Amino acid sequence: MKTPDIKRIEKTIASLKKNNMMGFYCETKEEALDKVLSLINEGDTVTNGGSETLKEIGVIDAVKSGNYNYVDRSAAQSQEEAEELMREAYFADVYLTSSNAVTEFGELYNVDGNSNRVSAILYGPKSVIVVCGFNKIVKNFDEAVYRVKTKAAPPNTKRLHTGAYCETAGECLSCGRDGSFMCDGCRGDGRICCNYVVCAQQRHKERIKVIIVGEKLGY
Repeated sequence: MKTPDIKRIEKTIASLKKNNMMGFYCETKEEALDKVLSLINEGDTVTNGGSETLKEIGVIDAVKSGNYNYVDRSAAQSQEEAEELMREAYFADVYLTSSNAVTEFGELYNVDGNSNRVSAILYGPKSVIVVCGFNKIVKNFDEAVYRVKTKAAPPNTKRLHTGAYCETAGECLSCGRDGSFMCDGCRGDGRICCNYVVCAQQRHKERIKVIIVGEKLGY
């Protein structure tokens, strides 16, 4: 898929809204950055989960230099300090992140190792802003699971140098095997697929905002 399928994006946004999430489409990275900032108020406490997408649209630099109280876990001087900053995310006004996959049925699918990201998406921050390139839209949940195992997890393990199987193989150990496909995988200490979260219909209406961008972004 080289160019965005606008009808598919519109269908996905309509499904997100049915699930009580806000959905937006931005044609470019620049428009996406403007949309993110329009959803944040001056003085808000803002933080983020690990995301190549957020870096690509420039939002991390923008909130660092803006009139916000930015909680920057990358500035931590120790693992203990990093963990404390990650816990502060639960009290943030705004949590910025991406999603590993977004289904046409308006579901967000995310897989984490530490799980600070998925837990903050689920509960804590008052507002969650999710930015995704159109390349992360999938037809259904099965495609979402497969996307993580072949498109998202392998480059992330390579970026983080975790030593997981998919870092060198380019796909999950479970691909092509029988069994519990979603949770199956390597057993190494570097495994980053530990907790699997699906966000479907939300009780807290419009807490989660999803911005789909007409460019390929992230993993």
